[in-house]
Amino acid sequence: MLRRIGAALGSLGAGLAALLGHGGARAVDLPADTAEAMVHIYDGGGVKAVGPALLIRKNIADTVSLSGTYYVDLVSNASIDVVTTASAYHEMRNELSLSLAYATRDSLITLGGSHSQEPDYVANSFSVDVSQEILSGLSTISLGFTRGQDQVGMHDNPSFSDSASHWQYRVGGSLILSPRWVASANLEAIADDGYLGSPYRLARVFGSFIHENNPRTRSGRAVKFRVIGDVGEAGARSAVHAEYRYFWDNWAIRANTLEAGYTRYLGDAFLIDGFGRYNHQTKALFYSDNAPTETTYFSRNRQLGTFNSMSLGAHLSWNAANVPGKYDVKLHGSWEIVRFDYQDFTDIRTGKPYAFTGHVVQLYMTASF
Repeated sequence: MLRRIGAALGSLGAGLAALLGHGGARAVDLPADTAEAMVHIYDGGGVKAVGPALLIRKNIADTVSLSGTYYVDLVSNASIDVVTTASAYHEMRNELSLSLAYATRDSLITLGGSHSQEPDYVANSFSVDVSQEILSGLSTISLGFTRGQDQVGMHDNPSFSDSASHWQYRVGGSLILSPRWVASANLEAIADDGYLGSPYRLARVFGSFIHENNPRTRSGRAVKFRVIGDVGEAGARSAVHAEYRYFWDNWAIRANTLEAGYTRYLGDAFLIDGFGRYNHQTKALFYSDNAPTETTYFSRNRQLGTFNSMSLGAHLSWNAANVPGKYDVKLHGSWEIVRFDYQDFTDIRTGKPYAFTGHVVQLYMTASF
């Protein structure tokens, strides 16, 4: 979840800046040669994660783009699950990802792979994405596939070992509605198989704690609609965006997410943007805060329960140095506050529904050359 929050926040300014500055990017355009360095911090719900991230991207012969990313999380965990059923712990997660993008005619083909490792969890994935311009560049369609394989272990039980497989399919399209407005729609399908829970998490059945037991298969779908528009007066570059996402799966979870934001250039050196997000999710069929009987499947994972979340975020970019045709250096800072309110997950220390507020901070530098 932290990676998704950070990636979404970090890419918001870049996406809207592309619209404001260029009227929408062509699918066959390769990104510029870039180096990025970031420090990210998350603090909320008893979990603290901090670490660096590095990215290097280099183009070859105007048709191939190679990139590599290294990401580190130093995690200190004393979340509600941990403090009520176990002891706080510290661990490190390292992730390395590589990708290759190839541009040919009106198409862009991207291959990617990643490897993530922590003391009790190893995750590997491979992805393929293809985008194609149509209608003389007014529209873009895209197809993608990701295959993931995880190995699950336990700190205090070397004999425990299990695995999980993940498949993700996606299709989408974008359309330039006018010189100032762009709309997009995306559909995503996921299928998971294997160990889909946590070997540490306990469920509560008639007041007693026992290890949770989740189904070993899961399938879900998500659709998202998004619109971005340039609303600035002559000489004043500003944009708004709005999006809606709906998710559903065969565990009976349903989630609705709404987001809206505003972006504006301040002169040529500064770009500011802000956004708000609201999400509501219903619980899984087998979720229970305190099950009256033991059934085939049962879990007290609060992320499978009913909850609302609200986010507010802001991002500031400063064009610190720019020599046209040679290099461009930008400094960025972003902050997001997230509030979670769980409707059917009880803090057993207080007997009240659990809620917490989290913060995500990113400080990073990008250099294009």
